[in-house]
Amino acid sequence: MYVACSTLCFGSKPFGEAMKTIRDYQFPKVDLVVRPDGPHLTPADVLAGPTQVAQRLKAQNVPVAAISLTASAPDGIVARAELKACCRLARLLSVPLVAVPAAPLGSDFETEVGRLTDWVKIANAEGVILTVETHSATLTADPTVALELCRSVRGLGITLDPSHYHSGPNGPANYDPLFPFVRHVRLRDSGPRPDQFQVQVGQGDVEYGRIVNQLDRCHYDRALTVDVRDVPPPGFPVDSEVRKLKYLLESLV
Repeated sequence: MYVACSTLCFGSKPFGEAMKTIRDYQFPKVDLVVRPDGPHLTPADVLAGPTQVAQRLKAQNVPVAAISLTASAPDGIVARAELKACCRLARLLSVPLVAVPAAPLGSDFETEVGRLTDWVKIANAEGVILTVETHSATLTADPTVALELCRSVRGLGITLDPSHYHSGPNGPANYDPLFPFVRHVRLRDSGPRPDQFQVQVGQGDVEYGRIVNQLDRCHYDRALTVDVRDVPPPGFPVDSEVRKLKYLLESLV
């Protein structure tokens, strides 16, 4: 296991400056976020030229651990094209996985199984693992549904974000059964209330040591991504929290 950094930690900075900060903080790899509302790369950017985006990223001299994609639409021709472009980008950068959101809460389970089965095939064609994110606003808000998705879609993995199980509407929830399917992890400290999704390190109840031990039992050897969001109003200096969580996670691996 190693500690990476999400580009969302420095979302208020221009892309080059954000990547420089991640380099300066000596993170070995970055978790690259691609979504329609930015702040750095959009699906349209990648779709327009995966090769050019790959060259731009290589110039930043920070290897990419994972690509987190939110497509312009949940499904359809454009969404499939954006996924394919991001998987091509992942292959060009030797990135092992692409993470995507599950369908929103209330969506039909079987329809989602069909969509993710199709998307796993697209990812596999580029030699990339597809993972579905745990999120309180999607079908994976319930860990048992997330588990059933992985059992129903061959080759699908989990991007575990425990905060959504600590502060979500169903929290705190038991997500232990998901660990054998976890292929990527994002971490910040969180409390039990919905308004405590992101708190200062040490003020929440995320048990980092327990998470690392569970991952170790499952022979997990990928990234632990520091994902302290640089969004207003954080209520605390994000930079120092990023460093604090980095050092804490490094002491555990």
